[in-house]
Amino acid sequence: MAKTASKPIRASSSAAAVLADSIDDAAFATTLAKGLVVLEAFKAGATQLGNMELSTLTGIPRPTVARLTHTLAELGYLRYDSERAKYRVGARALRMAHPLLADMQFRQVARPMMQELAQSVRGTVSIGLLDATSMIYVETARSGDVGPHVPDIGMPISVVMTAMGRAAAATLPQADAALLEERIASEDTELWSAFRETYRAGLAQCISRGFCTCFGEYIASIHAVAAPLFHAREAKQAFSINCGIPAFRLQPGQLEGEIGPRIAALADSIRTMIGAAPTTETQKQNKKSARR
Repeated sequence: MAKTASKPIRASSSAAAVLADSIDDAAFATTLAKGLVVLEAFKAGATQLGNMELSTLTGIPRPTVARLTHTLAELGYLRYDSERAKYRVGARALRMAHPLLADMQFRQVARPMMQELAQSVRGTVSIGLLDATSMIYVETARSGDVGPHVPDIGMPISVVMTAMGRAAAATLPQADAALLEERIASEDTELWSAFRETYRAGLAQCISRGFCTCFGEYIASIHAVAAPLFHAREAKQAFSINCGIPAFRLQPGQLEGEIGPRIAALADSIRTMIGAAPTTETQKQNKKSARR
C-alpha cells in the first residue's frame, strides 16, 4: 500500500538518501524532489553554482543535475550565466514566497511596533517561523549599524542555538516539542550534545518569564532575547519574535532586566491586536510535563 506521506527533503540529503526514504512511496515524485533539492542548494555564500558543484552538494549525478538545471532555467527558477557556466536563482523563485508571506497579515500589524523597539535599543527586531530544525525570518526591523548579523526575510538560522528558535519551540504542544528534539539530535549529534541543556533552559525561561536569552551562542558579538508569539495549530506553524543587539551596546543585566520584558510585552501586544490565542496554556502544559 502506498504511503500517504514521506520524510521532508533537505538540500543536504544525497539523492540516494532521498530515494531510500521514499522507496515504498508510490505517490512520491522523485524527479520533482530532485529539482527542489537542486533549488535548495543555493544559499548565502553559494549564490552561483555550476552543475558539478550542484552534483557534489546534492549527491545527484551530474547528467541528472544538468537536465534539472536546464529545465529550471527554462521555467525561470534559475538563471544561467554563460560566461561563468554557472546558475543562480531566477526572479520567478520569489513568486513562491509571496503566497506564504501574504497569508501572514499580522506582519503588517507588527511592523511599526517592531521598528519602534529596534530604534529604541539600536538593534534588530524580527519575527521567525519554525521550519524543521531552522527558523526562517518572515519580518524584520533594524536601526543603524547592528553588527555582523543582519536579518533578512527568508534567511534561516538555527533553532537549537538561538533565542528565537527556543522561543518558537516553547509554543509547541509537548508531543511536537519532543519530536523536534529528536530531529535536532538525529541531524547533528554533536550540536545537540553541546546545546541541549542551554536549549532546554531557554524553553524553561519562556515558561517562567515569557522570554529567553542568548548570550552569543549563535554569533559571539550579538546577544538576543526572544518571546513566543503564537502557534497556529491548523497550519502547524510556530512563530516567535526576537531582539538582537551588539553586545558592546548592552549594560550588565540590561538584556534580562529591560529588553527581555519589552520583547515579551511586544509579543503580547501583537497577539492582542490580531486576536491570536496566548501561548500561556501551551506553556503551562509543557511546564506540567517537565515536572513529571
